[in-house]
Amino acid sequence: MSASAMVPVVAKPALSIAGFKDVYRVPEVEEALAELQELGSSGNEALKATYLKMIRTGGQRFTIKPSALPDIDALINDLPNFAEPLEDIRRQLVLSLCGDDSIDLEPMLLLGDPGIGKTHFARRLSSLLGTGYNFIGMSSLTAGWILSGASAQWKNAKPGKVFDALVNGDYANPVIVVDEIDKVGGDHQYDPLGSLYTLLERDTASEFIDEFAEVAIDASDVVWIATANDARAIPEPILNRMNVYSIDAPDADGSRRIAACIYRELRDEHSWGRLFPAQLDADALERLAKLKPREMRRVMLAGFGNAKLAGRHEVLADDVTDERIARKARIGF
Repeated sequence: MSASAMVPVVAKPALSIAGFKDVYRVPEVEEALAELQELGSSGNEALKATYLKMIRTGGQRFTIKPSALPDIDALINDLPNFAEPLEDIRRQLVLSLCGDDSIDLEPMLLLGDPGIGKTHFARRLSSLLGTGYNFIGMSSLTAGWILSGASAQWKNAKPGKVFDALVNGDYANPVIVVDEIDKVGGDHQYDPLGSLYTLLERDTASEFIDEFAEVAIDASDVVWIATANDARAIPEPILNRMNVYSIDAPDADGSRRIAACIYRELRDEHSWGRLFPAQLDADALERLAKLKPREMRRVMLAGFGNAKLAGRHEVLADDVTDERIARKARIGF
């Protein structure tokens, strides 16, 4: 065997292909602006400013698709308890590669206990796909129109989060996370989830009307990820529009893999991370793995700081401190 034949093949990450798509039609915005200006001083100034910005920036946004199948296996390795939705995503992406269309993923609902990494999964998926990421926390809603916008006739009205993601963002197919969809609060005079009946259907989403701007927005390429703890609080028509996955807490091995992944992410995100070794100390990893994925990032970041305060460029077990770890140790977990 020749020397060249013995060189291992290293898989390269799939590069994204960027095209363009009109998420709204500028002539329609110009027409709406003209009608508003005819009202003179009685016209809504915030709405006028919105129309002017839409005309100035134009309706085209990037639309992204991978040039090859992304490394789904690596993500499954880092997030083993999300293997089922990731395998479905693999099957959908391989079909997207066969044509010229952008990424086309079915809306998904991730069901599971708090803190098991559902929003972390969504952020990692957005990074893997190479598109934008938007987060909407439904449990902290103060108004029912957070998704769809409020009519400009109301005082202090403004566009909804979907309009903001598409019009003020860079992508026609961003990932939008609707977090804790089962804990909707706020003003129930309007159904906070009502716009999802339109947005989760590709045909109707292509002509989505934000109640503030009142011009059609093409939201048909949005990648929707909803999270919840209990499906019983979610209307059946919304459940029927989504692929529903029950996500279990990771086992001991899975927790170690997630902890190692979070260590690498934090190390790679910061310039000071280059001072620390590529792999976390084994004892420190075991301590970090006792936490839920939601807690790991906060505790790990503190661990880096503790190590630096101690004059070290390596995080050891004593640097990974948290009351939850101590409590589990006391009760024998």
